[in-house]
Formats: sequence, C-alpha cells, structure tokens
Amino acid sequence: MKSNLTRRAVIAGLAMAGVPAVTRRALAELPQRSRTICYIGGYTQHGPPGGAGNGQGISVFEMNPDNGSLSALMTYVDIASPSFFVISADSRFLYALSEIDDFNDNHEGCVTSFSVNRKSGELTKINVMRSGGAVPAHLSIHHSGKYVMVANYMGGSVGILPIKPDGSLGDPTDVVKNTGPRMPDRASDNPPGNFAISDHSGSHVHMVASDPSGRFVLACDAGLDRVYVWTLDLHTGRLVPNAKMPFITMTPGSAPRHFAFNEKGNMIYILGEQDSKVVAAAFNAQTGEIVPQQTVSTVTPHFRGSTLAAGILLSPNGRYLYVSNRLGDSLASFHVNDDGTLNLVDEIWMHADYGRSMMFDPSGSFLFCANQRSDSVTSFRVNAATGELQFTWNFTHVGSPTTFAFMNTI
Repeated sequence: MKSNLTRRAVIAGLAMAGVPAVTRRALAELPQRSRTICYIGGYTQHGPPGGAGNGQGISVFEMNPDNGSLSALMTYVDIASPSFFVISADSRFLYALSEIDDFNDNHEGCVTSFSVNRKSGELTKINVMRSGGAVPAHLSIHHSGKYVMVANYMGGSVGILPIKPDGSLGDPTDVVKNTGPRMPDRASDNPPGNFAISDHSGSHVHMVASDPSGRFVLACDAGLDRVYVWTLDLHTGRLVPNAKMPFITMTPGSAPRHFAFNEKGNMIYILGEQDSKVVAAAFNAQTGEIVPQQTVSTVTPHFRGSTLAAGILLSPNGRYLYVSNRLGDSLASFHVNDDGTLNLVDEIWMHADYGRSMMFDPSGSFLFCANQRSDSVTSFRVNAATGELQFTWNFTHVGSPTTFAFMNTI
C-alpha cells in the first residue's frame, strides 16, 4: 500500500512536528496543578490496507472533572495510524502501535515509544521498533514492566519487545505465529439477522495481555477462535506454551476479540466479536486453565440485524461490565454477580457510529467511547452504585478514533 507518509517519516522527525508553536506555548503556560490528560488515537491517512482514516495522529486533551468535557491541547502528527496505545504503570512512557503493513520489507507494523512529561502531559518520541507482524491491533505491557507485547492481527502473531531502562524498545525477543484449522465465518449462535462476518481466513491475533498475577500471557485469536495461554521467560523474553492448557477453543466462528479479568484474577470475560457474546469463565491463576461458566448476549432479545461487538471494560469497583456494539451502535451494561456471572441490565444508544474501545477516566466518574465512523468521542456519567450510564451530551471531534489513555499530571 502506497502512502504519502514514508517509512523515514515514521521513524525520524520530531514528536512535535506539525504542532503550532502557539499550541506548545499554551501547553507550557497552563497552571501547574494536577490535571487529567487524555490521549486519543486512531486511523490516519497512512493506515491498514483499505482502512485509511481521518485522524491526524495522537491528539492530546485536558478533561474537565466536573462534566467530562475534553479541551484540545495539541496533536502529534509524526505517527501513522496509532490505533492502540498504552501508558506505563508509572506514567513515564507511552507505547503506540502503528496499524500498518509497510514499515519494512517484511510487511510488518511498528511500535513507537514516547517519554511522557508528568507535569504537562507532553510527549517526546524515543524510538520506533518493528512489531513482529503485519497490521498490529493491540499491545500491552507485561506485568513485570520488562516487555511490550503486541498482537499482530494480519500477521497472526504475537511479538515480544523488550523495554530498555530509558523506555526505548529493543528488537523482538520472540515472535510466535499461530496455526490451526479453517473456522467458519459466522457463528451458529449469531444474533438473528446478522449478516456481518469476521475474517476466519487464518490466524488473527486481536489482543494479548498478562493475567493480574503476571504468571501467564493470554491472547485472543479472532481468526482461529482460540484463546492462547503462555508463560513468559523474563530472562529470554520468549513465550512458552502453557503445559496444562496451551489454548481453549471458543464457539466456532465467534471470533474472540478482547478479554477482561476481574481484580482477583479468578474470572475472565471473553468477548466474541462475531456472535456478540461474552463468555464468563473461571481462571485458575496457578495452572492457567480456563473453564467457561456462562455465555451471555451483548444485545437484548429484541435485537434483530447486523452487529459486531468491539470493546469490553470492567468498572473500577468490579460490579459492572460494559461492552460496545458496532453497527448496532449500542453500549451494553451487565451486573457482575457475586459468583462472577453476568446479568444484562441495559443496552443504550451510543449517540454515534461504530463505537470501538471504551475507557474510564482515572476517577471512574465518566466512561468515554471512541466512535470510528462518526469521527467523534462520546462520554457518559457513571453511577457507581447502579452502573447506569447517563449521556453527557459532550461530543469531541477526533478523526477516526479508536483508542484512549488517561493520565493525571503531578
């Protein structure tokens, strides 16, 4: 795929390229108080094959803690399609993938490391490293803080990138490629009238993250309908298949996309993109075994038509779980019972089109949703006691948004 952004433009250039000087001065002159900074990324003109978007790069906002509104500060344009990123536990570094397939001659994507100014929220580029496969879709930092783990969607692989003391990334220490039989494009338990399909032509790793204990690394493969379980050798940076359960096969065609753990780490909630279902499963933190307990729909029994589930998120108190549904443009809220099972409480309108990832602000007062096709971010005030979401009527314009990260300044 050709683009007016070259590989050199992705690697080199300043992190502040294209940002007006007046914007930088305004950022520097902001009062020195604790503020909530919100970073938003998504698809740019240089995007995945057939997926170019309207975004400019990584947009930086300040959140109003009273009403959840976002005020634009600046945009970092020297990065291609940062469709997912994560901030380190100490808020010193931000790692952003580029969902592309032309970073090098091996048709890989890449990951950019930034240092974060804890007082202003300003980003400074450190380096760029190959992701280990084509079109990365998700990344996370291992529980140990030593590695960035990347899910390469089209590459069907997981890349392990070491984090150096200065926050920069090293060349992958391991790249694991999944293989398996061809799965059906649609699940047998689809919502009625669902014509949407998920790509099952091969392995498509959509998420990778460690469990809360850090003992295991799990990955959703939406192409092979599996959730893989590994251990990570912290000395060599290599993944080792879990002896007890190297993977679990989900409903054929369901396209497991994302998962969320409860705080105790004994329950995992696995979201199926294609059938719009959540599988609540017991997780053994000693053996890495996954045992499904319940399957629930993310749409009400009244729903008819096409839908694809996208994001899954547990509330800070662990009592409620939320799912975004694309095409149907809804947010589903579930009550988490004492035994970890789920009850669908409500399904509300997203007030925008094609909502993907969701995230709470650091206080847990607001839930934000990135709506890719309507080029907007919407927000909802959260009732922590009931889990109810109340639309704030705040719309934030961002081109083709897909991901968030929040940080409180010092």
